[in-house]
Amino acid sequence: MSVITITRGAFSGGPELAERVATQLGYRSVSREVVLQASERYGIPEAKFTEILDTAPHWWERWQEGLRLYRIVLQAAMCEVAQGGNLVYHGHAGQDLFPGIRHVLKVYLTAPISYRVEQVRAREGMSESAALHYIEQVDKARTRRLQAIFGGDWRDPSRYDLVLNVARMGLDSAAHLIVEASRQADYQPTPESEASFQDLTISARVQAALIISPKTRNLTIHVGVERGRVRLSGILAQSDLEPEIVRIAEKIPGVTKVEAEFESPPIEYMYP
Repeated sequence: MSVITITRGAFSGGPELAERVATQLGYRSVSREVVLQASERYGIPEAKFTEILDTAPHWWERWQEGLRLYRIVLQAAMCEVAQGGNLVYHGHAGQDLFPGIRHVLKVYLTAPISYRVEQVRAREGMSESAALHYIEQVDKARTRRLQAIFGGDWRDPSRYDLVLNVARMGLDSAAHLIVEASRQADYQPTPESEASFQDLTISARVQAALIISPKTRNLTIHVGVERGRVRLSGILAQSDLEPEIVRIAEKIPGVTKVEAEFESPPIEYMYP
């Protein structure tokens, strides 16, 4: 159930390459479908996800408060889509949606700014200076958003397994390198890595269910999962909410047992 994620800067290629890789491997190629599934499953308008992950800077302040919600729901939706593996995901934040899963090959497409400027000019009919300004604004907005949502700089090459300069190779060469890398033993699923993926899926499902529930959406709850056993912990001011939290977790597919270890807040915070 190998998974490949392809991340790129604005106008650095991506969709065409992902389709080519998927075709050669017989995998599914997905991108926007993840947002649509998140929207449908968790009742959040697709437009809000688009605004969070899109490039228009003026949306940033408006949705900043809801970033945790969108991160959790997006990861849950991505885990659902990746069930069964054999997947190529091209889109924002792919490198951060499967943390700690060894059979995920993370690819980063880069290109010199001069190449990207020419791509913008060819597609949008902009002047050189306008195209450069546009790319700078897009990259700045995306970096700020993704750092707030996931932490870290998505442009850091150390976050990836394979970095390709698409200005120096054609689609065939780039696809060949990705396909060959994905076939190496390093990126083949093992019983351990598949178990880790299933635990990640359960954790994402539990967190998403808790954050969309009116009774628990404002709580900060740590969710740990090991072989289907869920451990819930955190500070809980309303102890009567614990049964509801446990009930929500117990209903999640794949959960075999739920343990809750909540603490009451220090008395000085309850009685200022």
